[in-house]
Amino acid sequence: MSEILSNPRADRVKAVRALAGRSARQRAGRFVVEGPQAVREAVAGSVRVHDVYLSQTAAARYDEIVEAASARGVRVHVGTTEVLDAMSPDAQGVVAVLDQLATPFGDVLSAAPRLVAVLAHVRDPGNAGAVVRAADAAGADAVVLTAASVDVHNPKVVRSTAGSLFHLPVVTGADLPAAVDALRAAGLTVLAADGAGEHDLDDLLDVAGSASGSSPAVLPDGTPDLSRPTAWLFGNEAWGLRDEDRALADAVVRVPIRGRAESLNLATAATVCLYASSRAQR
Repeated sequence: MSEILSNPRADRVKAVRALAGRSARQRAGRFVVEGPQAVREAVAGSVRVHDVYLSQTAAARYDEIVEAASARGVRVHVGTTEVLDAMSPDAQGVVAVLDQLATPFGDVLSAAPRLVAVLAHVRDPGNAGAVVRAADAAGADAVVLTAASVDVHNPKVVRSTAGSLFHLPVVTGADLPAAVDALRAAGLTVLAADGAGEHDLDDLLDVAGSASGSSPAVLPDGTPDLSRPTAWLFGNEAWGLRDEDRALADAVVRVPIRGRAESLNLATAATVCLYASSRAQR
């Protein structure tokens, strides 16, 4: 560790704080990770971590972060509470600076994925991060965000993933039609989640895995088989999937709503769909 950082107006502190903005992230090629859970996952993984900053209280409380970072040769800096709050008021005294993530889509496809979440025009950081977290929990192989979606390095996205951002490949900046074509060519059925879908998710679960033959993507009556490799396509929080995006899918699936709720939010619907596929594939 270096000497204790005590000046909240120092250039180093301002540079870390600036990474909350997209233009600064793009210039530096780096992003900031906030909070003990996310930083703990970052230093325990294989991502490139440049610096870890902790308040004096956090350094004493989270000694496992200090040890893991030091074991990887990551620079660990201890600062006053004022310094850490100036870097990020939401970080609970624990901040890390990382290289931006860049997973090639080809690497995802070459790994023969069985479950992928694709986010089209998803703009809300909290929803995007929650879908990454749900995909991780459901055992998905990757998450793909289109170029029109929120920046996955946005601090709110990173916080919402609760460390899952470092557990599975996340592809950014994808062209949706090209991504769908590539996923289909890799053997995945592409299902669009939409409240007006022709297929009921529960009905698909009832018949999943009942197809005969080696690996048909659909059942004899044309119903998609959830037990087969699947890519789920999720749309914008406010307007859902555009007509042209929905048309890219092999089928459109609705999550049944049996109560009086008008709809489910994006992250909740995505969680239900991903877990349905995970269960069927088991």
